[in-house]
Amino acid sequence: MFINTLLTHPTHFLRVVLIVIISVTLHELAHGFTAVTQGDDTPKKSGHLTLNPIVHMGWESIIFLCIAGIAWGKMPVNPSKFRSAKLGNILVSAARNMSNLVSAILCLLLLKFIVYNYPNIFSFNFFYLAARINLLLCLFNLLPIPPLDGFHVFSEIFPDLKQLEKSQYGYFALMMLFLIPHFGDGLGAIADFVMSFVIFK
Repeated sequence: MFINTLLTHPTHFLRVVLIVIISVTLHELAHGFTAVTQGDDTPKKSGHLTLNPIVHMGWESIIFLCIAGIAWGKMPVNPSKFRSAKLGNILVSAARNMSNLVSAILCLLLLKFIVYNYPNIFSFNFFYLAARINLLLCLFNLLPIPPLDGFHVFSEIFPDLKQLEKSQYGYFALMMLFLIPHFGDGLGAIADFVMSFVIFK
């Protein structure tokens, strides 16, 4: 369990928790702000356009993050208010992943600067971890499995898939993914490759 890291590597534990909380908060804010630009005022009316992570994650998600290393967020939107249902759904879903990708790129650029100018600086580990976590979140959410954002984009391109949105298929598929040996290692290898290519190119 991730909570054991608090005893063995407390600094790493605190870094991961802080990075995930910030990343999920920005992830949901990108979702909400994009929804507003598409004509949906639900995020604003519900008070979710805030930097308060408790609003976006809730105590349950934060506690589960500390115990198991897994977290989730929520941003209420009403797609029926989008000016264009198809384009709105694609943009709003894609915005979440873009927030993680942009965060990862910024951290990688900082890393590249640090590596070449201040190779022994303490913050190297923090920015490396932040970039890796955001890349992992981006890659994971790109999977075309409900309720992930990748599925919402994919189902707008292939409308026949929409019938799977409210089925148990998504949760079953996600459960199976976590049971696949080294699935997380595979995503991690992709993230590490991207990071090493950007930093040391």
